[in-house]
Amino acid sequence: QVQLVESGGGLVQPGGSLRLSCVASGIAFSSSLMTWYRQAPGKERELVARINSNSFSINYANFVKGRFTISRDNAKSTVYLQMNSLQPDDTAVYYCNAQDAFWGQGTQVTVSS
Repeated sequence: QVQLVESGGGLVQPGGSLRLSCVASGIAFSSSLMTWYRQAPGKERELVARINSNSFSINYANFVKGRFTISRDNAKSTVYLQMNSLQPDDTAVYYCNAQDAFWGQGTQVTVSS
Protein backbone atom coordinates (compact mmCIF):
# COMPACT_ATOMS: atom_id res chain seq x y z
CA GLN A 1 0.00 0.00 0.00
CA VAL A 2 1.46 3.31 -1.08
CA GLN A 3 1.40 6.12 1.44
CA LEU A 4 2.60 9.68 1.05
CA VAL A 5 2.35 11.75 4.21
CA GLU A 6 2.94 15.48 3.98
CA SER A 7 3.71 17.73 6.92
CA GLY A 8 5.10 21.15 7.69
CA GLY A 9 2.27 23.36 6.52
CA GLY A 10 0.78 26.12 8.61
CA LEU A 11 0.13 29.82 8.93
CA VAL A 12 3.01 32.14 8.13
CA GLN A 13 3.32 35.89 7.61
CA PRO A 14 4.29 37.33 4.21
CA GLY A 15 8.02 37.06 3.74
CA GLY A 16 8.23 34.04 6.01
CA SER A 17 9.42 30.51 5.37
CA LEU A 18 8.14 26.98 5.71
CA ARG A 19 9.65 23.59 5.03
CA LEU A 20 7.32 20.88 3.80
CA SER A 21 8.15 17.21 4.11
CA CYS A 22 6.66 14.16 2.42
CA VAL A 23 7.46 10.71 3.73
CA ALA A 24 6.80 7.87 1.33
CA SER A 25 6.18 4.19 1.97
CA GLY A 26 5.12 1.28 -0.19
CA ILE A 27 7.12 2.44 -3.21
CA ALA A 28 10.70 2.20 -4.42
CA PHE A 29 11.36 5.74 -3.32
CA SER A 30 15.01 5.93 -4.40
CA SER A 31 13.99 5.33 -8.02
CA SER A 32 10.85 7.46 -7.98
CA LEU A 33 10.21 10.80 -9.60
CA MET A 34 8.79 13.08 -6.91
CA THR A 35 6.74 16.19 -7.44
CA TRP A 36 5.16 18.90 -5.32
CA TYR A 37 1.87 20.37 -6.51
CA ARG A 38 -0.41 22.96 -5.01
CA GLN A 39 -4.06 23.87 -5.32
CA ALA A 40 -5.46 27.20 -4.25
CA PRO A 41 -9.19 27.68 -3.59
CA GLY A 42 -11.11 27.86 -6.85
CA LYS A 43 -8.04 27.10 -8.93
CA GLU A 44 -6.65 24.03 -10.67
CA ARG A 45 -3.88 22.00 -9.17
CA GLU A 46 -0.49 23.15 -10.48
CA LEU A 47 3.02 21.78 -10.46
CA VAL A 48 5.41 23.52 -8.08
CA ALA A 49 8.64 21.54 -8.33
CA ARG A 50 9.87 18.16 -9.48
CA ILE A 51 12.97 16.14 -8.69
CA ASN A 52 14.21 12.93 -10.27
CA SER A 53 15.53 9.91 -8.43
CA ASN A 54 19.17 11.01 -8.09
CA SER A 55 18.43 14.74 -7.72
CA PHE A 56 20.30 15.52 -10.94
CA SER A 57 17.19 16.82 -12.68
CA ILE A 58 15.12 19.46 -10.91
CA ASN A 59 12.41 21.63 -12.39
CA TYR A 60 10.44 24.52 -10.93
CA ALA A 61 7.34 26.39 -11.94
CA ASN A 62 8.01 29.92 -13.13
CA PHE A 63 6.18 31.41 -10.16
CA VAL A 64 8.74 29.89 -7.78
CA LYS A 65 11.28 32.48 -9.01
CA GLY A 66 14.13 31.13 -6.91
CA ARG A 67 12.15 31.21 -3.67
CA PHE A 68 11.55 27.45 -3.29
CA THR A 69 13.98 24.55 -3.17
CA ILE A 70 13.05 20.90 -3.64
CA SER A 71 15.33 18.22 -2.27
CA ARG A 72 15.19 14.59 -1.24
CA ASP A 73 16.78 12.14 1.15
CA ASN A 74 16.52 8.68 -0.33
CA ALA A 75 17.73 7.08 2.89
CA LYS A 76 14.71 8.57 4.66
CA SER A 77 12.26 8.15 1.76
CA THR A 78 11.49 11.82 2.13
CA VAL A 79 11.15 14.73 -0.25
CA TYR A 80 11.26 18.32 0.98
CA LEU A 81 10.10 21.69 -0.23
CA GLN A 82 11.83 24.65 1.36
CA MET A 83 9.72 27.75 0.74
CA ASN A 84 11.12 31.21 1.40
CA SER A 85 9.77 34.70 0.82
CA LEU A 86 6.23 33.39 0.95
CA GLN A 87 3.46 35.61 -0.32
CA PRO A 88 -0.33 35.49 0.05
CA ASP A 89 -0.58 34.05 -3.48
CA ASP A 90 1.29 30.99 -2.22
CA THR A 91 -1.69 30.09 -0.02
CA ALA A 92 -2.83 26.64 -1.10
CA VAL A 93 -2.96 23.00 -0.20
CA TYR A 94 0.39 21.49 -1.12
CA TYR A 95 0.44 17.89 -2.34
CA CYS A 96 3.19 15.37 -2.75
CA ASN A 97 3.11 13.10 -5.80
CA ALA A 98 5.14 10.00 -6.55
CA GLN A 99 5.75 8.51 -9.97
CA ASP A 100 3.02 10.71 -11.49
CA ALA A 101 0.64 8.20 -9.96
CA PHE A 102 0.29 8.47 -6.20
CA TRP A 103 -0.88 11.38 -4.09
CA GLY A 104 -0.63 12.43 -0.49
CA GLN A 105 -3.48 13.98 1.44
CA GLY A 106 -2.01 17.47 1.27
CA THR A 107 -0.89 20.05 3.79
CA GLN A 108 -2.38 23.52 4.09
CA VAL A 109 -0.12 26.53 3.68
CA THR A 110 -1.64 29.89 4.54
CA VAL A 111 0.29 33.11 4.07
CA SER A 112 -1.37 36.00 5.81
CA SER A 113 -0.63 38.87 8.14
